[in-house]
Amino acid sequence: MEKETKRERFVRLAEARTNKIIDMIKLLGNCSSQATYEYTQQDVDKIFSAIEFELREAKKKFAKTDNRSNSKFTLE
Repeated sequence: MEKETKRERFVRLAEARTNKIIDMIKLLGNCSSQATYEYTQQDVDKIFSAIEFELREAKKKFAKTDNRSNSKFTLE
């Protein structure tokens, strides 16, 4: 049995987790039926604000630049 490479492990996990997220977003969309559910625009805004925040945070983790390593401290 060959050991899984870092790339293979990333692809396997990233595909599975991305598909799970997409499926969950589709399920959330099912809550939009006003015939079945009652909600306000404020509820919708809070839901998508939370999702967008977490998406931005996850995306930051993939950023290749690290500003801390390139900047030097100075008082002036």
